[in-house]
Amino acid sequence: RYLARAEELTATDTEDSSLNYGVVVDCGSSGSRVFVYFWPPHNGNPHDLLDIKQMRDRSSRPVVKKIKPGISVTAAAPEQATPYLRPLLRFAAAHVPARKHKETPLYILCTAGMRLLPERQQAAILEDLVRNVPLEFDFLFSKSHAEVISGKQEGVYAWIGINFVLGRFDHEDEEDAVVTVALGDQGKPLVRKRTVGILDMGGASLQIAYEVPDSGAISSPQQEEAAKSLLAEFNLGCDVQHTGHMYRVYVNTFLGFGGNFARQRYEEHVLNQTYVHNRLHSQQTGLSPKMPFLDPCLPMGLEDMVARGGQTMYVRGRGDWQTCAKLLQPLLAGSNGSQASLVGTYKAPIDFSNSEFYGFSEFFYCTEDVLRLGGQYSAPTFTSAAQEYCRQRWEVLTQRFRGGLYSAHADQHRLKYQCFKSAWMYQVLHEGFQFPLDYPNLRTAQLVYDREVQWTLGAILYKTRFLPLRDLRQESIRQAHASWLRLSFVYNHYLFFACILVVVLAIVLYLLRLRRIHRRQLRSAQHTLLWLDKVVVPLGQGNV
Repeated sequence: RYLARAEELTATDTEDSSLNYGVVVDCGSSGSRVFVYFWPPHNGNPHDLLDIKQMRDRSSRPVVKKIKPGISVTAAAPEQATPYLRPLLRFAAAHVPARKHKETPLYILCTAGMRLLPERQQAAILEDLVRNVPLEFDFLFSKSHAEVISGKQEGVYAWIGINFVLGRFDHEDEEDAVVTVALGDQGKPLVRKRTVGILDMGGASLQIAYEVPDSGAISSPQQEEAAKSLLAEFNLGCDVQHTGHMYRVYVNTFLGFGGNFARQRYEEHVLNQTYVHNRLHSQQTGLSPKMPFLDPCLPMGLEDMVARGGQTMYVRGRGDWQTCAKLLQPLLAGSNGSQASLVGTYKAPIDFSNSEFYGFSEFFYCTEDVLRLGGQYSAPTFTSAAQEYCRQRWEVLTQRFRGGLYSAHADQHRLKYQCFKSAWMYQVLHEGFQFPLDYPNLRTAQLVYDREVQWTLGAILYKTRFLPLRDLRQESIRQAHASWLRLSFVYNHYLFFACILVVVLAIVLYLLRLRRIHRRQLRSAQHTLLWLDKVVVPLGQGNV
């Protein structure tokens, strides 16, 4: 297994004619990226998935290219959609062997940036791609290969990609961590390897995805309706008759709950409360640098200024992590401008005694960049380190930063808002999602087995899930043809001898018949001579 992972980091052998290729274009909000994947022929086991890996060039670098801005810039001129993607498609075409282009599927999948456009503009952009891309490139591309995917689909693809890389779909491997999956009306419960859930916090949104082995009891019609929209059921296997890869996954995206957006909501909340407090008590808190608002979510002594809607508030950090966490708790319920809520939203039950999660993006940055606690998460250790960081004076933190004591990814923005983001992450995890404080199976990570895993890997796994069935059918036909040839040879062999036997028998019978006829003719001739001797000769003697 470890050798296989090492081989994934080597250059792809494009001279190997047995390899297959696939291209996925991720059209995001800030830019678009193209990923090229490859896989060897299927191993023939209908219970196994394709072994898809990211292609690497001759220098062993991943074959990926990004352009900016996002494809949504072509909304006013949809005929520019194909020229917009042309650099990415040319890049992919240059790396995929030319002899493989016509059998290489191309998927153009658009996410958040396109979802914000009106449906009419979305359709116009996709129509231009479907019409013009095949005119320039020989990839296997049709109307169904270009689409705007939902946040739910994106979450499912991310979940598939992570679990695929971790080997959680290899059910034949020995593994202690297993889970019992209820398949409903499709058969008895299935025991298989336990999958991992994912937590991903970006700057603007928060997303969670995890398998739900048992749908459980729905307590109300409202929950049943919510479950339908938040649960995704799909079969990753190549044969729908096999339930070994049937999964039920809960996916939810919470807009406004990302780290940066949560800070904006917090500042607006504090600003409004402070002005109300000033009016009620005739105070001047936050109106001047000499009387700043003491912000518990900023490091000790850090001075800053918050401006919202024409109002300005001066703040100074006081580094009280516990007070900060309490102030953030009301934000879990969302806001007037946000429909999302971590408190009242339906969440499928999680078996915390038999589950495992990975935290990405802000979950990793928040634990690793400054606190250097990335990896296995421990709530008490994290809380203690976060409190200690917040208590430090701003001058001490900046001095440590200049001394290189923090991660290379850390910057001034991270130092400034680390106290706030650590408290927000804690509240989201333990108050919003109700993770126990002693939960032992959460790992924060940026890379999985030393590589970044994109949702596009899960997308191509899902899109190509039926390709092994085609290979299996071709192999079955080939084997049947070979078997028929063998049987045909044996059959023809015996038929040949049977024909010879029939011919020999026919000749023998013919010769026997000829002999019988010949004997009859001889016997008839003898009778004729005898009659002549008795009748004809005496008559002749009488005349004389």
